[in-house]
Order: sequence, then structure tokens, then C-alpha cells
Amino acid sequence: MTPTSPVPQEVSTELERVARRWRELPLDRALARVPVVRALVDDIAASDPLAADRAGVAVPDLGPAVLLDQLTVLVFDACAAGRAEGLDRRLADLRRALG
Repeated sequence: MTPTSPVPQEVSTELERVARRWRELPLDRALARVPVVRALVDDIAASDPLAADRAGVAVPDLGPAVLLDQLTVLVFDACAAGRAEGLDRRLADLRRALG
């Protein structure tokens, strides 16, 4: 039996587009856009109802090389917890902000 992903197709598509765009950015432009990606990562993490139990514990800053991996995990977790509403739009906004 093949496991199914909790991530809706439209969210998955936008996440793939963000990841592709991130990989295409020259290093200096990617570094300049880290705060934009980081803001979405932190916002998704903060929207977790269990985040109140972890007050003061942020997603660790592991650098730009793993930032998209962190985003991917948080998107998966949010979708698995039933918080997929609007993620496709937010990811599309992020992709556009990457330039």
C-alpha cells in the first residue's frame, strides 16, 4: 500500500515551484531573500496550536542551505494537522517575492 501525503496537490505544486525558484537564485539574491522565507517558516511554526507550549522556542536558524527543507517539513506538518488552508496562496506569494 502506498502512503498518501496529507499535502494537497495545489500546496505541493506551489512548494515545488518555490523550491525550484530558490535553487535558481544566484547566491547573493538568495541570501538577500532569506528573511522573507524565514518569516514564512516562523509564521507557519507559530500557527501550530502546540506552539504556545513551546513559547520562546523558535525554528532553529540552520542557514540558507536547509531553509527550504525546514519550510517543506513545516508545510507537511501543517497540512497533516489540518492547517492547509491558504498555504498555496502564501507559497505563491513567497515565490513571487523571491523574484
